[in-house]
Amino acid sequence: MSSIAPRRTGEDDGLLDILGMTSTEFVEASHALGVPRGRAMQSYRTAFREGRADGNWFRIDDHSMNRREVEGETTKFTLDIGEDHETESVVIPMRGRRQVTTRTLCVSSQVGCAMGCGFCETAQMGLIRNLSAGQIVSQWWAATHRLEATIKNIVFMGMGEPMDNLDEVLQAIRILTDHNGPGVACANITISTVGRVDGIRRVADFVKQPGFHRMNLAISVNAPNDRIRSELMPINRAADMAMLKEALLDYPLRSSSAFCVEYVLIPGVNDADEHCDELCRWLEPIRCSLNVIPYNPRRDSPWPAPEEDDVERFIVRAIENGQFVKRRGTKGRDVMAACGQLGNPAIRRRRRVEPPAVVQPEINGTPIRREEP
Repeated sequence: MSSIAPRRTGEDDGLLDILGMTSTEFVEASHALGVPRGRAMQSYRTAFREGRADGNWFRIDDHSMNRREVEGETTKFTLDIGEDHETESVVIPMRGRRQVTTRTLCVSSQVGCAMGCGFCETAQMGLIRNLSAGQIVSQWWAATHRLEATIKNIVFMGMGEPMDNLDEVLQAIRILTDHNGPGVACANITISTVGRVDGIRRVADFVKQPGFHRMNLAISVNAPNDRIRSELMPINRAADMAMLKEALLDYPLRSSSAFCVEYVLIPGVNDADEHCDELCRWLEPIRCSLNVIPYNPRRDSPWPAPEEDDVERFIVRAIENGQFVKRRGTKGRDVMAACGQLGNPAIRRRRRVEPPAVVQPEINGTPIRREEP
């Protein structure tokens, strides 16, 4: 456990932000401050593996945990990042045949979201601010060292659209996969997007770099055609389903992998047999797994959750169409921790606040650039 007192982001204390740096970046920045490289590397490993600081030239942003809500073995927690803002994260148990075998951490990349999807609680907040790479990684740090959860998988499916904050998201992934730090396997990390085509193409370039080719991509489609998708997801008016398909077909997908196509099943909106048939035709050239997600009602939702018979009917119909299908289990609905339910109503529609400027460490007056794999 950390020996650091909780602190608020934005304190200009002149210390290195260890959670926002890869081990290479941290060692070089520490060396510029006169710390031997071996000593710096040991401190980096101690901070991530043991959850404590053993030096006075860096800090661990151990943010206060505002709320912790538990439903069964699912835990939603929030971290205070200052200025009355907070991140929301969910630790989700993944069961084997008889017991929990692994845990997945759902992390946020923003406070709020600008995408405006009608079925999503986070969208009702609007975009409040982007998170820094360190604030994203701090969610893993809190889950691991405050909640003492062993995290195997990380999914960028919490608050925010990762492609709208992609520089910080990719830096967080570099840190999370660092073998001297969290050491999360890249194959166990998934970025989920509403279909930002420009972001998909940037991620395509990222996964071509050594060490990141096994990272996963999930796409939230949620409709069988442009008419319905544009009503549910404003992003479709800027980049329609034809443009999205083109970006996916151009993506350097490994021969042994597939996209995760997320489909939130909403009663009376996108759950008819003809919707299923049309969706499967659109998916036919795309190597993917269709992930059917029974709708989890947001606050003041115009739609209820679907009936179990309708969920099963849709899944069976997709299978009959030759589509590989998985169903996402509903976990944490009662504490607003399920898919599409994250978001604090108390901070809805606040004026967007930019994150504090990140002070880059320097060597001989030259800022250290983020590590490019």
